[in-house]
Amino acid sequence: MRTSILDLFRIGVGPSSSHTVGPMRATHAFATSLATYGQLLETKRIEVELFGSLALTGVGHGTDRAVLLGLSGERPDTVDPDCIEPIITSIKTNQRLNLLGQQSIDFNIKTDLLWRRDLTLPGHPNALACRAFNADGKLLQSRTYYSIGGGFVLLEGESAQAEVAYAVPHPFSSARELLDRATAANLPIWKVILENESARHGEAVVRKYVDDIWAAMRACMERGLITSGILPGGLNVKRRAPRLHARLAEQSSNDPMVGMDWINVYAMAVNEENAAGGRVVTAPTNGAAGVIPAVLRYYERFVPGADQDGVLRFFLTAGAIGVLYKENASISGAEVGCQGEVGVACSMAAAGFVAALNGSNIEIEHAAEIGMEHHLGMTCDPIGGLVQIPCIERNAIGAVKAINASRMAMQEGSEHSVTLDQVIKTMFETGRDMQSRYKETSLGGLAVNVVEC
Repeated sequence: MRTSILDLFRIGVGPSSSHTVGPMRATHAFATSLATYGQLLETKRIEVELFGSLALTGVGHGTDRAVLLGLSGERPDTVDPDCIEPIITSIKTNQRLNLLGQQSIDFNIKTDLLWRRDLTLPGHPNALACRAFNADGKLLQSRTYYSIGGGFVLLEGESAQAEVAYAVPHPFSSARELLDRATAANLPIWKVILENESARHGEAVVRKYVDDIWAAMRACMERGLITSGILPGGLNVKRRAPRLHARLAEQSSNDPMVGMDWINVYAMAVNEENAAGGRVVTAPTNGAAGVIPAVLRYYERFVPGADQDGVLRFFLTAGAIGVLYKENASISGAEVGCQGEVGVACSMAAAGFVAALNGSNIEIEHAAEIGMEHHLGMTCDPIGGLVQIPCIERNAIGAVKAINASRMAMQEGSEHSVTLDQVIKTMFETGRDMQSRYKETSLGGLAVNVVEC
């Protein structure tokens, strides 16, 4: 096993895991590398080039801001969202950047941050190159990074498939192997994952991490439910979650469809926070961050007998499904379209919901398959390069689909024709065949057919 679910669910800031969180981690790693090799104090200028999707939608996704924050020593999991604007404003106004918080250097965002919109590097559509120079203009260090989705970053020359595997009691590389391992051990999937993760981190750490991640998701949701205003970026999109939340709070609970309304508002609250650059949890990405918390909050509120054990079962099972997609396909919208983001989140949430309801392993696999099957071919076409339209509503629809997928799977039991492995393979092949203009470039789809406000 290469990927831990503790790596899959990460606390960060919006609006994008691949365009904000990943570049911030990459530039922080570059600045740290300069310090490691004793070159930090010698550095007088930094140059950063953005390629492909990072360049095409980078402004709307906050990539330029992420680069400045990472170089300044900020990390997506620890940066205070309230401090971001003062840091960015200071750099732009003074044309000075405090490299890793230790070395003040000149930085002109117009000449030192370069946008290569017409060039995509072969390693991945999301690429950035960082170079450091001394006072004489001598190149001290040059590194190229790939932001491969979900906040994961690879240095050029590294391969996700070459990541160091770790020993676990129940190794698996496919859904079929996961089911077989669970059957052989006579365990539900969530216990297989708990034993695997405990072997690496310790059970107490795993349980606390799940608690912390769920607390962060709930905090994000609560902020989104009460914060009104206009989302940044120029589309003049109004936050709708607070208004819908207030209306639902006054509405009679006798409406048989009220549960669906709550799912919608939970998901929208999270993704409006993400669009505003707030603190969110990648699940498995920022652009799809609302699906899992919306379904899990629905479980807590509307399912009789819902408890913390159900939350644990949900996260561990959803994490297992997310790992399968990351290791066998992609969770990057720039690589496979939104089927790799909201589609994967829906698949994960559907499986997690079945586990929370104590469904069987076969029902879990079936729900995950249904969740993705009906997202196949979904493009990533954000208007204005912003994670707002159609992304916010798309999360709400994905959350509703996840619950429907789980119900279908549990009604049908073990009878189904398409396997999860088959649909993961199909998703990846579909994404590879998809034209690049439909993969987080804002060059096709709604991004060109809807006039920006």
